[in-house]
Amino acid sequence: MMDEKSSVTLERIQQAALAEFLDKGFQGASLRQIVKSAGVTTGAFYGYFSSKEALFASIVEPHAAAIMGRFMEAQTEFAELPEAEQPSHMGVESSACVDWMVDYMYQHLEPVKLLLCCAEGTSYEHFIHNMVEVEVEYTEHYIRVLRNLGRDVPALDHQLCHIIASGMFNALFEVVVHEMPYDRARQYIRQLREFYTAGWYKLMGE
Repeated sequence: MMDEKSSVTLERIQQAALAEFLDKGFQGASLRQIVKSAGVTTGAFYGYFSSKEALFASIVEPHAAAIMGRFMEAQTEFAELPEAEQPSHMGVESSACVDWMVDYMYQHLEPVKLLLCCAEGTSYEHFIHNMVEVEVEYTEHYIRVLRNLGRDVPALDHQLCHIIASGMFNALFEVVVHEMPYDRARQYIRQLREFYTAGWYKLMGE
């Protein structure tokens, strides 16, 4: 178990890293500056982390896992409903998921901003893109369900679904990127969801 002193040192390194990464991004961040700001030696740093990337991951991974985990849960909950029930649930699971995500992001604003804005050059740089890919896969699955139910859904190609989903997720995360006040962010995202839901209904011939 980590003793109190080393846990304080770990926290100092992560706090210094958070500031440096937010300021300069992962690639521009200086390990020397992080070590200096944390008041530790380079040797001491390597006692905690094997690399700058391992340090970055230690800050963002819990949040990446929480957001992606909740998102996947909402997608699979919806997809596992009996097909006949899915149309009446359209947007229910995803709406609850988005509300949860907004609350979560505002409770962990700095590390989430790090994940969304400063991850270029790390394994997290495609985080939003990966969510978009999942969204598209489940959207296409839902379109097949509607057709199985006898709905006349017009042809929607993969690229179009990708562009729409990409626009939606990038818009959703804009609130964090620009650190909008929480109440405004909630309202903005509610309106955004109404806009996208209406658009999907229109495209799906509803």
